[in-house]
Amino acid sequence: MDGAQDMGGVEGFGPVQPEPNEPVFHAAWERRAFALTLAMSRPGGWNIDMSRFARENRPHADYLSKSYYQLWLAGLERLMIERDLVSEDEIASGRVLTVAKAGLKTLSRDDVMAMLHRGGPTERDPTAPARFAIGDQVRMKTINPPTHTRLPRYVRGRVGTIELLHGCHVFPDTNSLGQGEKPQWLYTVSFAGTELWGADADPTMKVSVDAWESYLESPSERA
Repeated sequence: MDGAQDMGGVEGFGPVQPEPNEPVFHAAWERRAFALTLAMSRPGGWNIDMSRFARENRPHADYLSKSYYQLWLAGLERLMIERDLVSEDEIASGRVLTVAKAGLKTLSRDDVMAMLHRGGPTERDPTAPARFAIGDQVRMKTINPPTHTRLPRYVRGRVGTIELLHGCHVFPDTNSLGQGEKPQWLYTVSFAGTELWGADADPTMKVSVDAWESYLESPSERA
């Protein structure tokens, strides 16, 4: 899915302008939207990749019209509606209109810190040896899946070098769709700026991208 969030190499948005001393949250509702998204994952049963996909899988104009935490709130609403935890009428009215589902697991106040400290580790035991090694040249596959992918558009079809090997990790492309974790080897691949942006790019520039093994192929495979 080539969503609006995949903005690497896209022109027309102007320079990045960091906010000096930017706070974690600009308003109380942003803090609440963040907390609700985490807390509702227990009764809702979604994972981090499903949560990301719910925020990203929307029309470009809609995505670009929302602030960061407005997207979190919109994603939370979608996840809850899909699982019948809330109705569209309840979202619109801001009121409870139906009886809550029985037997749902909830996150109590006393459990919050333990859950945050525990986090959500994604590393898994490998089931096969890594196909590539540090120093190998690889080409990013050119893929255009209709659903979730973490492969940036601007590196597709480009040749880079394996810089780091991170072990096996949950594959977000399937995990976001409820199709299982299907762990894969995860690599950091570095690219010369000229490989990505052409001969006019800064010759000293290097860009590194984390990529799962199924995104990669040997350059000779397409020779």
